[in-house]
Amino acid sequence: MHALLGLVPPPGGPGGMTGVMWMPTLPVTVSRLFAVHPQPIPVLPLLGLGLLLGYGVGVVVLRRRGDAWPLTRTACWIIGVLTLELMTATGFDGYGMELFSVHMVQHMTLSMVTPIFLALGAPVTLLLRGLSGGGRRRRRIRSGVLRVLHSRPAAFLANPIVTGLLFLFSLYGLYFTPAFTALMSTMWGHNLMLIHFLLIGMLYFWGVLGVDPSPRRGGNRMGAAAGPVARIAEMAIPVPFHAFFGVVLMMASTVVVSFYAAPMAFLGVTALGDQQTAGGIAWGFTELPTLLVLTVLFLQWQSSDARHTAAAERKALRDGDADLVAYNEQLQQLAARDARRGR
Repeated sequence: MHALLGLVPPPGGPGGMTGVMWMPTLPVTVSRLFAVHPQPIPVLPLLGLGLLLGYGVGVVVLRRRGDAWPLTRTACWIIGVLTLELMTATGFDGYGMELFSVHMVQHMTLSMVTPIFLALGAPVTLLLRGLSGGGRRRRRIRSGVLRVLHSRPAAFLANPIVTGLLFLFSLYGLYFTPAFTALMSTMWGHNLMLIHFLLIGMLYFWGVLGVDPSPRRGGNRMGAAAGPVARIAEMAIPVPFHAFFGVVLMMASTVVVSFYAAPMAFLGVTALGDQQTAGGIAWGFTELPTLLVLTVLFLQWQSSDARHTAAAERKALRDGDADLVAYNEQLQQLAARDARRGR
């Protein structure tokens, strides 16, 4: 497989990359991008398999106990892991070291697609349910998880302002500073950066989607501001900053990211042209994830209204619609008072 892809250990990489990684020696094609080829030290692919295994264990624990777990959540988790594997266990990882445009596909997917599906899988809910109803050790672990969720550091990280700034920092703070070249120059730095994309995306969409328990739930100020409208606004605010970042890359007359300043000749691209393509990807990539998240938030909003309506109907059946009767009596009293005054 490595021979087919034309991947060899890098002598130095496009921007001085060193370490144990496979790099392409043939022009990029669709088949070479999607061909399976884990790195010699497959950090992210192994992480994905671990996430899949851990989630599967949680589902099995619930099933054996007789508890149901939605298939849609399991399917979302599997899709999320598959997108992670696609970006890190195929030619995308090697070509992402040579081409800024391919790297940008990696970045956008790991920070905006993979986290959405993983968050929709509700892993925290699965963990808490799997730990409930067990022995003392499980209860202690569950109590520890809840303490972390309700801690001040968790509340700070879950704050919409913090998550939004961290999400945008992944663009401006990395690509417009020497941090990107420093991380991409080593195998471990490269993997650390990809994990950073994934974690920041998970933190951001964990709050926006609101599927799992988080510090945003409850009667505190942050919980009160975590309604569907606020979360839609939170999702919409970073979009222009994302688009501006892409426009900067497309309009720049010089190479912004020095790591990609000298692409290999066999790739048949110029550094500036590849940067413009990367900018176009960053500019246009936000539309599909934004539409997906807005659809989920709209469905949550509808479901919430339906639950409130059903609850009100059940209450009316129990108490004979006492609230409506009281309201009508109040109107009759007001009408009678107005009639007496008009005499």
